[in-house]
Amino acid sequence: MKFRHGRWLLALIAALTLLAASCGGDDDGDTVEAEDAEETTTTTEAEVEDTAEAEDEAEPAEGEDEEEAAPVVRADADLVIWADDTRTPVIEPLAEAFGEDNGISVAVQEVAFDEIRDRLQTAGPAGEGPDVIIGAHDWLGQLVTSGLLAPVDLPNAGDFSSVAVEAMSYEGQLYGVPYAIENIALLRNVDLVPEAPATLEELETVALDLVESGEAEIPLAVQNDPGDPFHDFPLYTAAGGYLFGQNPDGSLNPDDLGLDSEGGLAAAAQFQAWTESGLLTPSLSYDVMIESFGEGNAPFAITGPWAVAEEDRGFKATGVNYVVEPIPPLAGTTAAPFVGVQGFMVSANAENPLFAQTFITEVMSTQDVQAALFEAGGRPPAHTAAFEEAAAGDPDIEGFGKSGVNGQPMPAIPAMGSVWSAWTDAYALILSGESTGEQAFTDAAEQIRTLIAEG
Repeated sequence: MKFRHGRWLLALIAALTLLAASCGGDDDGDTVEAEDAEETTTTTEAEVEDTAEAEDEAEPAEGEDEEEAAPVVRADADLVIWADDTRTPVIEPLAEAFGEDNGISVAVQEVAFDEIRDRLQTAGPAGEGPDVIIGAHDWLGQLVTSGLLAPVDLPNAGDFSSVAVEAMSYEGQLYGVPYAIENIALLRNVDLVPEAPATLEELETVALDLVESGEAEIPLAVQNDPGDPFHDFPLYTAAGGYLFGQNPDGSLNPDDLGLDSEGGLAAAAQFQAWTESGLLTPSLSYDVMIESFGEGNAPFAITGPWAVAEEDRGFKATGVNYVVEPIPPLAGTTAAPFVGVQGFMVSANAENPLFAQTFITEVMSTQDVQAALFEAGGRPPAHTAAFEEAAAGDPDIEGFGKSGVNGQPMPAIPAMGSVWSAWTDAYALILSGESTGEQAFTDAAEQIRTLIAEG
């Protein structure tokens, strides 16, 4: 089945026109930090704070009881797509054109991003779910093991970032068409530090010297309130740590937890050393991070594009002279941030799986469509050519992209839900000086293994 491109190209032009008219450049903030910048993506940290991808729910009005949201009833159409309010304006005209070319009815139902996963689990098996959803890659562990997603065959997988394809795969099988990538990076105040440090050792020396001279107040603005495994992960990996080991087939092994491995304990000791030297600041909140760097009181920050783009206090708004670049290595070891990926997935209970597969692999996988989704939501495209086009016009996108090349997909295995709380506590204990790094990580590893064993 081939989709005739002329009609959807016109539809894409119409979509872009609508987006321009509605000033759709801002994202809805549904990944880890973007959803609640003060707490750490992608549904990613969802298990601990909300994740990486749930947005904060509105408080009920005074005097009103909190009620469960009414279920979404599947639209009366051959092809049904669930998407949030940011992506819907791009998808709707493309879906309509696809339906006309293939003689089918289509419906794009708007569902809050943080509700899609849970609603699919109920509606899918009941025959009331969609054929296609937008989702985060770290939903895969839950949805695939529950039998709710169908495998996807993407002929042009080579057109996408390898880390994006890896993220949208589970146990070696692709389960979605990636469209957006998000990760953190190092932000450097060019006025305070004109040249990029080649190593974390050099960064530490430069940052502490600036604080000692009174030119800066916080050496490295990275949020840890009280601890933050998401933001600390690139530093942890640079110091030799890993989270889960790999099986021979490349899948993650939840029985091989790296926190109390030789490398993990070395990383814990390094965090203790960074705390004692003053490079890391205990209980540094998102607000303090963004204010200190945005006002020129910190030479470096480790954060994501959400901090750059905030309307009133983001770094573009404050006018601080900054660049975005990869976090440098430590003793030659690469700093690998977590990478969050979003994409289009096909329900295992889809009423029309062939149309669903064709729509996401032939329409939503194209460079033009991925570029349009970037214009709508601001997340760097997973499609390599679309990303290069976006990066050519925005050095921030280019910098975050270069950092993401070094990254690791946020683990999508169910065991990841057992990690966040104990690991957060471990960082908090180290940063506060209440525990040594080795003891904190050893205790955290024991707690995590118990939680994983309990399921």
